[in-house]
Amino acid sequence: MRITLLAATAALALATPGAHAATAEDKAAATLLGGEKFAKARASLEADYDRIIQDIITLTEIEAPPFKEDARGAAYMAMLKAEGLTDVERDEVGNVMGLRKGTGGGPLIVVTAHLDTVFPGGTNVKVRREGNGLYAPGIGDDTSSLPVLLAFIRAMKHADYATRADILFMGNVGEEGPGDLRGSRYLFQKGKYKDRIKYFISFEPGEPGRITNAGTGSRRYKVTFNGPGGHSMGDFGIVSPAFAMANAMVAFGKIKAPVEPKTVYNVGILEGGTSVNSIPFATAMTIDMRSNGKPELDAEEKQFLALLQPAVDAENAARSVAKGKISYDAKLIGDRPVGTTAQDARIVKIAAAVARGSGVEPRYGAGSTDSNIPMSMGIEAVTLGSGFETFRAHSLEEGMKMNPPEDLKNMAVGLATVLALAEAR
Repeated sequence: MRITLLAATAALALATPGAHAATAEDKAAATLLGGEKFAKARASLEADYDRIIQDIITLTEIEAPPFKEDARGAAYMAMLKAEGLTDVERDEVGNVMGLRKGTGGGPLIVVTAHLDTVFPGGTNVKVRREGNGLYAPGIGDDTSSLPVLLAFIRAMKHADYATRADILFMGNVGEEGPGDLRGSRYLFQKGKYKDRIKYFISFEPGEPGRITNAGTGSRRYKVTFNGPGGHSMGDFGIVSPAFAMANAMVAFGKIKAPVEPKTVYNVGILEGGTSVNSIPFATAMTIDMRSNGKPELDAEEKQFLALLQPAVDAENAARSVAKGKISYDAKLIGDRPVGTTAQDARIVKIAAAVARGSGVEPRYGAGSTDSNIPMSMGIEAVTLGSGFETFRAHSLEEGMKMNPPEDLKNMAVGLATVLALAEAR
């Protein structure tokens, strides 16, 4: 049997004194990584590199703003269908998916990347090349991951892999901020596969070894403060929504957030007013609270909501209410659940073993991703890096580097993780 570089690295890691004690998952990963079939799968990825890059460009140049992912979804669904998947479809919220059937008796695994970007419609998404870099809004997060999944399908076919598990390959909607994980939420709460899914892997930009096995929860509110409004000179002395909102912001900024588990808060958007010489009749602030712990997030939310009425009361007491009082409305606009997949869960142990077998030290962490939903439901889920080095995410200068040897090595780790989890033969 031919010994590949990955296999040699795995064998060295297992044999090095003081190294991580080999587990059953480590041994299985070494066998898979050193096999003839995986060598063929890697060769398929290598032959596919230019196609992957072209697919990234094609998809990037199709706008996918929040809640408007249909055009990109249609293109990606056609790509899934072209790979020979069965039951290719679009669900009610816009997720597109196709099934690679296993030999039977195995679990259902979802392998996904998200279709949406943070950029509004009308953003210039034309890709430009500069040296070994590609630049365009959204090209990294998460467009770069979508064609990698297609390459996985082709590599599995080229190497003639059969899997015990069924694998549902998907491009999902609504991962970014205002989407509030609506694609993942629908999949697990209302989708046709909701009662069958045992494992879930979402791929995001980044290198292998990063295993996001905890979901950072968040609560987001838009709070609108309303009042009578008036002329800055003629109505001077009446209550103002601006001052009430300022009271709330100052009180919010005094909340003591726990350091561990990490808990944070932010005022991200301020709105209101009609002119510089008008007392506004309405102002609004949009705020974000996040934590890696559910009790801590609940406590922070409770503190925030409790400070709003006193902020309004203080303004109503400070100035005249002859023309009306200040009131407020707090609307929950985002609710991402906290979740964790334990390090001794099968999906995490396999991801870590494949990383080690590939010469990469696994790093565990928390993040706000599509995996939050299954994690919060007790379903084994992780978010992994899809392979490319990307930078300046969520900016107009977002980009990715093209480094074929490194990129292909990284992609192979993701592919091997899927194969090992699916019990490929």
